[in-house]
Amino acid sequence: MAAFEYQALDAEGRTQKGVLEADTARSARSALRERGLTPLEVEPVAERSIAANPLAMGTGRLRNSELALLLRELATMVDAGLPVDEALGALADQSQKPRVMRPVLALRARVREGATLAEAMAVFPESFPELVRSAVAAGEHSGQLGPSLMRLADYTERRADFARQLVAALAYPVLLSCVAVIIVIGLLTYVVPQVVHVFENLGGRLPLLTRVLIVFAALLKSYGLVALALLAVAAVGARAALARPELRSRWHALMLRLPVLGRLLRATDTARVTRTLSMLASSGVPLLDALKLAVKSARMLPMSEALARAALRVREGQSFARALADTGQFPPVALRLIGSGEKSGRLEQMLDAAAEHESREVEARLSALGAIVGPLVILFVGGMVLLIVLAILLPIFQMNSMIR
Repeated sequence: MAAFEYQALDAEGRTQKGVLEADTARSARSALRERGLTPLEVEPVAERSIAANPLAMGTGRLRNSELALLLRELATMVDAGLPVDEALGALADQSQKPRVMRPVLALRARVREGATLAEAMAVFPESFPELVRSAVAAGEHSGQLGPSLMRLADYTERRADFARQLVAALAYPVLLSCVAVIIVIGLLTYVVPQVVHVFENLGGRLPLLTRVLIVFAALLKSYGLVALALLAVAAVGARAALARPELRSRWHALMLRLPVLGRLLRATDTARVTRTLSMLASSGVPLLDALKLAVKSARMLPMSEALARAALRVREGQSFARALADTGQFPPVALRLIGSGEKSGRLEQMLDAAAEHESREVEARLSALGAIVGPLVILFVGGMVLLIVLAILLPIFQMNSMIR
């Protein structure tokens, strides 16, 4: 049986959408009519149809939280002895979201046709990326599908938690900076011109600070939108330029050389790479294949290129830790842990330990960065407000001296 997504009208003329299993599209329409529905569209479930009409039943790509829950429940059922197709059927019955039900039913249909779970997941490459499919394939080949699925669920959850930590740590400084810019622009464009206009009408020469602030406020009010448009054009141009791999590689290399940001980015990518390698190795994926997949997990091009070079060295017979060290891109602590794991035969555990260490390092650096940036932004806003207040008060003091 195959999975079909449908749109149909009920007896009251309302549109109903959902997913059902049937042998053919014709039998699916018959099943809908037996339910009292008039079928409008009946299409086989596939990610291509979702991409063509992403608003039909919600986005087709599974979120990390949904993927982790799906893998964990599937692992529990497989470990309990249920065949994969029955476990997928139970998951489809439990699911309340069409976005989750659709791929689950499609996977079940493909498995019933004789495909492996990894081959069935290839129908949904966006929801089940190559890394997931490789780990599942290794688990099926070794007879350890349940543990492989559980490790994949843990890996997905930890990556999602890591991403949430990054966003949470950066949210406060970014929000504070945006509020500061809005406050300063508001004061310069609206408050300062109205207050200073009163002093100009009284005659006399305004202080230098006040005149400079008036000119700056006038420029901001007259050309602010033009400057904003130029910034938008520059951002689009920079994004187009960074689409070229050679320019993006140079930009990433420059960022990695920065004192604080560079170490943070390096630790972040190292955590991603080592966590990915640990999960793949523990699932039974050979190291060379795992390295090929882990290259894609690094966001900074110099890091991914270094990992690719290390993979070539490992293929030629060099140790993994030595190959990584020769690239000069990975932190010393991670290299020592990996080297220790190779010598002791516990590479998987040491890769996981390296990932945990780098994750803690990133969290600590982000906390320190937030603790520094917050007060700096407050000082900047306070300084700007002080200048604006002085620019307003100086004419008042000057008027008082003239009156005396």
